[in-house]
Formats: sequence, C-alpha cells, structure tokens
Amino acid sequence: MSSASSSAPLPKSQETGGVSLRRSRILSSKLYFDVPLPKVPVIYSSSYDIAFFGIEKMHPFDSSKWGRICQFLIKESVLDKNRLVEPLEASRDDLLVVHSESYLSSLRRSLTVSIIMEVPPVALLPNWLVQQKALYPFRKQVGGSILAAKLAIERGWAINVGGGFHHCSAEKGGGFCVYADISLCIHFAFVRLNMSRVMIIDLDAHQGNGHETDFANDGRVYILDMYNAGIYPFDFEAKRYIDQKVELVSGTKTEDYLAQLDRALEVAKSNFDPELIVYNAGTDILEGDPLGRLRVSPDGVTVRDEKVFRFAKERSTPLLMLTSVNEIQFSHILTLLGGYMKSSARVIADSIINLSKKNLISLDSPLSRK
Repeated sequence: MSSASSSAPLPKSQETGGVSLRRSRILSSKLYFDVPLPKVPVIYSSSYDIAFFGIEKMHPFDSSKWGRICQFLIKESVLDKNRLVEPLEASRDDLLVVHSESYLSSLRRSLTVSIIMEVPPVALLPNWLVQQKALYPFRKQVGGSILAAKLAIERGWAINVGGGFHHCSAEKGGGFCVYADISLCIHFAFVRLNMSRVMIIDLDAHQGNGHETDFANDGRVYILDMYNAGIYPFDFEAKRYIDQKVELVSGTKTEDYLAQLDRALEVAKSNFDPELIVYNAGTDILEGDPLGRLRVSPDGVTVRDEKVFRFAKERSTPLLMLTSVNEIQFSHILTLLGGYMKSSARVIADSIINLSKKNLISLDSPLSRK
C-alpha cells in the first residue's frame, strides 16, 4: 500500500504561506477543544443556516438544510439536541492556514462573494451584512469541519452536519463554496493529530476541484472522486491531481452507481492505507436533482453511506463525514406537488439513522454505554 513520500512536493498553499507560519497558526488555534464525553461526535450550530431577506433562495442550494437534518433526528428521538457539539467560528488566522491574505481580503467586496455564491443580488448588499448573514455561517461550518477530524480520531467517527465546500481552493472560491474547509481540516490533522496519510472520498455529484487543486501532487493525501463528468466545474487541470477518478455519465441509476462505488472502494483499499478518511457525502446524486443529473434513489444514498462507513470500520480507520453543498430546493417543490422525492435533509437524516441501526455509529452518549 502506498503512503506519504518524504520527497512529495508541497501543495501550492504551503509554498506561498510558509510551513513554519502555517504550523504556528495551527498550534495557536482555538478550534480544537476538548468535547465532554456526554456529547456525541455530531457537530452543528444554529448559525449554520443562511437566511437574509430570501435572497439566498435565488440559488438552487438549500441553505437551511443543516438545521432541518438535526430537526428530523431530534424529532425522531435518535439524537438529543443537548448532546450536539457546537463548533467555534474559524478566525482569520485559522483561514490563513490555507487561504492567502489577498483571497480573504477579496471577500470584503460583496461583488466577489456574490460571484462565489452565484447569487447576483448579494453584490448590492453592504459587506458588513454579507459577512454577518453569509460568511459568518460558513466560518462556523469551517470550524465544525476542523473539529470533526479531532473527534473522529478520538471517537472513531464524526459528522459535521455542514461543511464539504469542495469547490473552494486556497486562492479561489466558487459553486457556493467560500472557504476550503476540507483542505483546512486536513492541514490541522497533519499538525495537531500527527497524521501523514489522509484519504478523501468525494461522492458529491460534482468534481471536488478545490481540494484537488490544494493537494496537487501531495503524496500524503489520496483522493477518490466519483462524479458526473458532464456537469460543473469542468476543471480539467484539477482532474490531473485525482488519484482515483470515477467519471459517471448523466442518468446513472442506483444499481450501476453502487456497483461502481464497490469497485472504486476495492481499488482504494489496495492503493492506500489512510490514518483518516474525509468523506464528502453530497446528496445531489439524487434522482430529480437538475444540477447533479444522476438517478440515485433515497435508499441508494443510504446504502452508499453505509458502504463508506463500513469500508472505514473494517479497516479501523477514523472517518469524518461532511454533508456537502449541492442539495437543492427543487426537491421540496416535488414534495409539495405530491412527488415521491424526499428532501435532501430527510435523506441525510434517514442515512444517519441507518448508520446508527447498523452499529456503524452510535448516537448514544459514551457514558450511557458504560
């Protein structure tokens, strides 16, 4: 099995940021903190949800899905809201671990944020409002992704109900992804958790070009990306840095999708021995999603997640799951019209419940199991 090479080139963000400065920022960060045992490794804050004057509804992304996932889990008594873990907001110094000063400064212009979020009216808003209503929620989710790696190592698994901004790299945002939380959580793991081999399993319908760009030729990170090659972002440069590429065609159905995933996981098992798995679990693979253009059923998403968690558990590899960014409001329209399709929040909640039933995770307090 392959592992990190001491001669592997540094990622671009390391070349520009300076290794020692990055390390200093990581070591001085407050994002890693001790989580009491009664808490379960499910990370969420009510600050995750984005809402300002309804403008956010102009993008097909469902910016309130994070809260609804937890509402479903709490309503069905599978998760106690008092046992959720609330993360801290990522500070500017935290973000500078990956991002450049120039990129973060560009976010002080509402026009820049509107382009990244793909919501043109945001450009007309004062930046203080954009910071408060959009960028603050994103920074909280970044804090959640970073903390999730620590919890995964301590508890064997962790779920950040937000995060998974896989289109954002050190120098460029896009596709509703403003901060590179996947790259950030891995760099924190390198330093604070002494990791040297991390696997990214990206099963969002879209190519994860952000983390691929950030870890270009970095032998410490193995990327398995399974995506629809016929949709955004068409980043051919970033594709060069995917270790294991599974390109799907539009219309791929559940059975074919799961079969290709089985084969991909088998190959990954023989190619790399990770100390940590970062799983980007997008549900835009669902049938009816006009952006993902795949035809996977809600049950297929549940089986997919179970396969990934089982892959990690069979190897005793800690896994952190992120819920990714492309789940759409279109599904709610279908539901209102009497359609069969469940909302993505419901699908994610059902999958988490299934993981608990299959003993791949436990939503009970560790203290209650003693």
